[in-house]
Amino acid sequence: MRKVAVIGLGQTRFGQLWERGLTSLSVEAGVKAVRDAGISQKDVEVLYGGTMSGGLFANQEHLASKIPDYSGFKNIPSVRVEAACASGGLALRQAYLDIASGEHDIAVAGGVEKMTDLGNYSVTKVLATAADTDSEGIFGATFPGLYAMMAKLHMHKYGTTEEQMAAVAVKNHKNAMTNKYAQFRKEITVRDVMESTLISDPIKLLDASPITDGGAAVVLASEEKARELSDTPVWIAGSGHATDSISLHDREDILTLKATVEAAKKAYEQAKLTPEDIQVAEVHDCFTIAELLALEDLGFVEKGSSGRFTEEGQTMVGGKIPVNTSGGLKAKGHPVGATGIAQAIEAVKQLRGEAGNSTGAEIALTHNVGGSGGTAVVHIFRR
Repeated sequence: MRKVAVIGLGQTRFGQLWERGLTSLSVEAGVKAVRDAGISQKDVEVLYGGTMSGGLFANQEHLASKIPDYSGFKNIPSVRVEAACASGGLALRQAYLDIASGEHDIAVAGGVEKMTDLGNYSVTKVLATAADTDSEGIFGATFPGLYAMMAKLHMHKYGTTEEQMAAVAVKNHKNAMTNKYAQFRKEITVRDVMESTLISDPIKLLDASPITDGGAAVVLASEEKARELSDTPVWIAGSGHATDSISLHDREDILTLKATVEAAKKAYEQAKLTPEDIQVAEVHDCFTIAELLALEDLGFVEKGSSGRFTEEGQTMVGGKIPVNTSGGLKAKGHPVGATGIAQAIEAVKQLRGEAGNSTGAEIALTHNVGGSGGTAVVHIFRR
């Protein structure tokens, strides 16, 4: 397989963008990425776009035709990718595999979601379709409830505290202060989290990622094209994708996301690296407990120790492994189809030395999850 590099980045501001539509968010992100790569729309050979539910959120399907049409990518192959909240990460992987196989030389991988046109109840109902509607949704289970069960068991089994989960949110809000695209550029305290509205015990409002609009895109290129077009290519060293039971009750251990474990294993093996080699990571923190589980499943810490590890400041910039330097889903925002691409953008910025809170890293990892762990995609990047 050929080497593949990221050579262009583009994203919109994340937040409640009442004046924007799904199409305009996609176009802005894609055009910015193409310009950052120093190419034009006519140079793009294929498009992969991640969206969880354009139909339910924004009343628009057939995005594989509409987005390239409005973006000026005329008559190219275009594929809409859906894997719930991992749609963006999977779109990136599909674009990577396309170029690595030799089919095309330049691809755009993008993601978008327009969520805020619906009320909170309707958004929650749409998101719940990413769980098992036959065995979870039918009983009224929502994602706060599912992740609350994980959190409760982690607390019971390993002594994890609500304050340790709150430390995830505090750290990610602090990181978002340096990200001009973030939805929440405001610092919070552990006390703020602890006193925020209870959603599903022990998860509180400030333990949860927000409802977000936004788009993100990257340009990928083959090695030959990357060296021709870019002075700062960032290489995709490893890519892994795996699935697991969509419902919690069918899993051997609800505190281990096997999709994450297997996707990470594949990415590490391809990159010929270990968890100890990763210098900065963007992980899927849809809820604060999700970041703690990711630290364990990605091999950064032993099972059950992520709460203490976070409380000690080891995931902060300057710590052992800086995590979610962008602000994460929690503070940067979580436009579900765009999240995996936005994670890749932060990873590339860190390796280029362009991030707001640069870590000087040379190896970065991204981790994107669909549902409560039914899908996971892991990428490793290096300069």
